[in-house]
Amino acid sequence: MKVVKLRPGKERSLLKRHPWVFEGSIASGRADAGETVRVEGGEGQFLAWGAYSPASLIRVRAWSFDAAERIDASFFASRIHRAVALRKRLAIASDALRLVHGEADGLPGLIVDCYGDTLCAQFLAAGVERWKTAIADALLAATGCARLYERSDASVRELEGLAPVSGWLRKPSSDGGATAVTICEHGWRLAVDVAEGHKTGYYLDQRDNRLRFSQLVRQFGCRRVFNGYSYTGGFSIAALAGGAEHVLSVDSSAPALARASEHVALNGFDAACHEALDADVNASLRRLIDEGTAFDAIVLDPPKFAPTAAHAERAARAYKDINRLAFKLLAPGGLLFTFSCSGGVDASLFHKIVAGAGLDAGVDGYLIERLEAAPDHPTTVTFPEGEYLKGLAILKQ
Repeated sequence: MKVVKLRPGKERSLLKRHPWVFEGSIASGRADAGETVRVEGGEGQFLAWGAYSPASLIRVRAWSFDAAERIDASFFASRIHRAVALRKRLAIASDALRLVHGEADGLPGLIVDCYGDTLCAQFLAAGVERWKTAIADALLAATGCARLYERSDASVRELEGLAPVSGWLRKPSSDGGATAVTICEHGWRLAVDVAEGHKTGYYLDQRDNRLRFSQLVRQFGCRRVFNGYSYTGGFSIAALAGGAEHVLSVDSSAPALARASEHVALNGFDAACHEALDADVNASLRRLIDEGTAFDAIVLDPPKFAPTAAHAERAARAYKDINRLAFKLLAPGGLLFTFSCSGGVDASLFHKIVAGAGLDAGVDGYLIERLEAAPDHPTTVTFPEGEYLKGLAILKQ
């Protein structure tokens, strides 16, 4: 077994069971990509078993802090069984859910979502890439699914020195290989394509927030709704289910908007109640303000403006601008659902950004709820970086 030894004083994070070891913390030792190493402190004491990644700034990702544990196929089977068992206890109101959430489930770099009878996985780090075959076998055994599609095409693989990969990992020989799946979420039917959709096909982390938005649209009688960065219209369907009379979905992807319109029909809503606009959200907000339009509810769910803290300042300006415009576009008493999925912007900073946007817009608002990812995207107490999605539900005064 190869050994990676840390510099004096750099063992503190592993002693607190944080799973990352950065390049600058290492005094000596190296290994092949994804190879399991023994991580030791400066005096040779055991700290963790981890996966070595020679190309990444995160040089080691910890598998286990138990010196007696073996990192083999049975280890991955056990971790996957535990993750699946947790989701069964959560009583998710959908046949689509996240089964494995990386570090939170003790499997750094592995994301697995389930869409009905189809699994979709992302292998985003060298360790899980090395154990891909064993992990695929364990996933099928733990879930009973026979279809597993790989979407390891995220840009973060480049940081691991890994090329993008997409395609079927497992499927029955008689299976035609269709990648389109229809799921049910809170009684709404939604079409997902695991090969073409964002991430693994859909934004499952917003599941509970979509339901809550639907409830609040009904509670506050929101008739006109603006859904910015709408993707395939999950929040638009939620608004219509909540009684909205007109929903404007704005996105820069024509195929996503076409799917949003399909969702309107799939759920039996009047097509006249939904408008899909292929346009820039920021420019659309400005134009609608100039036209004197007002909305009773606005959703802002933009892409990741700040992947790391180094991008936070630039991202803060972007978040502030779209929220300032949204405050201006909202009717008095209107509802703003605003989100950030940027890891470089924590919940406290996001709140300050939105507060500043309100000040610049000359309005105040009641913070009625803080929003986060659905519980099948868990955060552990030892890995707060996992808390990436944060949101605010605000009523404009």
